[in-house]
Amino acid sequence: MKKLLLIVAFILLPGVALACPQVALNGAQIRASGQALYNPQAYPVVAGGTEDLSNCNIRNLTDGVPEGFVAQAPDFELTYQGNGYALEFRVESECDTVLLINTGAANWYWDDDDNLESPLDSRIRLTRASNGVYDIWIGTIGQDNCNARLILETF
Repeated sequence: MKKLLLIVAFILLPGVALACPQVALNGAQIRASGQALYNPQAYPVVAGGTEDLSNCNIRNLTDGVPEGFVAQAPDFELTYQGNGYALEFRVESECDTVLLINTGAANWYWDDDDNLESPLDSRIRLTRASNGVYDIWIGTIGQDNCNARLILETF
C-alpha cells in the first residue's frame, strides 16, 4: 500500500524529489500498544541526514513547510495499537533536532523546538493517535549529525 501511495504521489506531484524522505523504505521496527507506552520507552538514534526537507514538497499538518535534514529511510517504523491513548513522540539530543512523522493515513507531522524539557529538541503529541504504522525521522536543523534518543509515551 505504501509503495502504491508513493508511486501515485510521484505522478501527481511532479516537483517531489526522489532523494526526499521515502515512506516505502523501512526503519527500525517498533511494536507497541498504548498501554505499554504508558511507561516511556527510549530508542537511541543518530539524528540528521542528507535530505533537505525544504526541497521535498511535504506539507504537514502542524507547521507548514518543514525544515531540516533527515535520512532518506525513516529511522523508525512504529506499529501502534493505541486504544484511545494520546501518543507523544519526543527527542532528546546533543543538538537542534527536528522530528518528522508520516502516519498510516499519509498525514505528515513536523516539529522543531516544542520539547518543553529541552528547548532545542522536538515533540509531537497526537491526542487521537490512530492504530497503524508511523514512519519516524529524527533530523537536525543543520547538516551535522548528533546522538539522540526518541522517546515514545502515551497519556
